[in-house]
Amino acid sequence: MRSVPARFVRAHTEVRRPSSVPEVRLHVADDVVALWEAMETEGGGAGEAPPFWAAAWPGGQALARYVLDTPDVVAGRAVLDLGSGSGLVAIAARRSGARSVLASDVDPFSRTAVGVNAVLNGVAGVSVTGDVLDRDLPGIEVVLAGDVCYDREMTERVLPFLDRARARGCEVLVGDPGRPYLPHDRLVAAAVYEIPETEGPGLRRTTVWRLP
Repeated sequence: MRSVPARFVRAHTEVRRPSSVPEVRLHVADDVVALWEAMETEGGGAGEAPPFWAAAWPGGQALARYVLDTPDVVAGRAVLDLGSGSGLVAIAARRSGARSVLASDVDPFSRTAVGVNAVLNGVAGVSVTGDVLDRDLPGIEVVLAGDVCYDREMTERVLPFLDRARARGCEVLVGDPGRPYLPHDRLVAAAVYEIPETEGPGLRRTTVWRLP
């Protein structure tokens, strides 16, 4: 897997506390356009991938909040943080007693950011990997997925993976801010939060769903 230096993440972000998860600190971008340009030049070329890892999205914040408030969901268990982004959910899971956390993201900048943010929060036991949607992860007991159904193509890849994980006996939780692609009729709401918008004023009603 391609690697990105940790110094890049530290140099082009600011440390902030997500509004709904103030227990955790993250490297986030105040100027996403400037960060994206830096990814293209200094980072060795980012292609067309926006820096999703440099923000605390509502779906991830809701899922992290739920895990911190309901630690029994992950305590003592092996957890997969699917589409980890900044690593917020992975860090929350370890803080709540997860035995281990595997943070998965296709973006090499994200994989570096997860490690940087874990160190920032004094959290060990988080490992990173790339795309897992075509892989079997038999050791995983809980799958946490924050805002992974953001478009139709991604949803068509994610849902079969989540179904397979549930069929193996995994607990599956999805944090979602009302995306139209998520099949809500197949899910059971575990908690609902009003999360401040990542960009601009207002609140986003965000649900943590359980796959039954």
